Amino acid sequence: MRKSYKTEINPTPEQKRIINRTIGVCRYVYNFYLAHNKEIYEQEKNFVSGMDFSKWLNNIFIPNNPEYHWIKEVSSKSVKQSIMNAEKAFKRFFKRQSRFPKFKKKNRSDVKMYFVKTDSKSVIQCERYRIRIPTLGWLGIKEKGYLPTVKSGIIIKSGSVSYKAGRYYVSVLVDMPESEKEKLNNSGLGIDLGVKEFAVLSDSTVYKNINKTQKMKQLEKQLKREQRCLSRKYEDLKKRSKKKGEATRQNIQKQVLKVQKLHQRIDNIRTDYINKCISEIVKTKPSYITIEDLNISGMMKNRHLSKAVAQQKFYEFRTKLKSKCNEFGIELRIADRWFPSSKICHECGYMKTDLKLSDREYVCKCGYHADRDYNASLNLRDAFTYKIA
Repeated sequence: MRKSYKTEINPTPEQKRIINRTIGVCRYVYNFYLAHNKEIYEQEKNFVSGMDFSKWLNNIFIPNNPEYHWIKEVSSKSVKQSIMNAEKAFKRFFKRQSRFPKFKKKNRSDVKMYFVKTDSKSVIQCERYRIRIPTLGWLGIKEKGYLPTVKSGIIIKSGSVSYKAGRYYVSVLVDMPESEKEKLNNSGLGIDLGVKEFAVLSDSTVYKNINKTQKMKQLEKQLKREQRCLSRKYEDLKKRSKKKGEATRQNIQKQVLKVQKLHQRIDNIRTDYINKCISEIVKTKPSYITIEDLNISGMMKNRHLSKAVAQQKFYEFRTKLKSKCNEFGIELRIADRWFPSSKICHECGYMKTDLKLSDREYVCKCGYHADRDYNASLNLRDAFTYKIA
């Protein structure tokens, strides 16, 4: 079983320069592959694979254009991985799984420095307080003891170094030994995700919407202020002369970093809440968990609910829940998108077709009365039509 770990690192100024340079080259090569493939397709109606492009880049393009030799001055594994990522994006587009690949933008797109264990010289070692990465050497780890060390006998296969909001992170992939599956309960669990409450479980457990707390509201308010300040600086830059504009640009970069840090802090709080919720759910050890296949893209088209839906991060919850269920041997069931979990009475099975979104209580003719979301979670738990994730 493979497992990934991600933690913050503390590189030296020289290591930061190497990381930033490698990320910049990877972004350029990614965009170069997209542009080259687009040009070839318009002329020859053909698709260039990532392997063929890599051979053409190293054997033909760079030797004939010495001014681009700086591409070979960084880690070749990182450059190769960025090309393969672009190829994967093209394949997803041809399979109609995503839109046409977009070009990576500086300081906006998520580009990483990739490293891998290839031979004895490029061994990735990890100790309690530091990690050794090829082309970078030893880097300090801020969260000591989090990554698997050499003494544990677990070998790190590959990883990546990323930059976000002034901080550097390392993510590693390791092969974990198969652990014994714990005994599970015979009962199942239904989970109804929503906007009013984040999740309502069939065992009557309710996880509140963390975005409605006072702390999150204060951070959102602070973010709006910093964004308004950034907007005013951009407007002020248009009115200034070239000489006075240099100081304004430096202030803009400082303000951009403030906005990025606030965005990251808010995102970290939401992600941490999701991780804790999933951990508590899985520790109850149900034999199966049933969730609904939500149409997130359709829900995002509702201008009244789009922001609230985006803040809940339903897709991330489903992805991490699936990973945890696989780890503990729990069966994850996905109910059909059109399964009327909220409209069916759990007591008698009557379907209330005129149920509105504003109706928070489910009242049936048979006398059954319950919370709308709790009734939906019970119906999801007892659903007969589903697919296993």
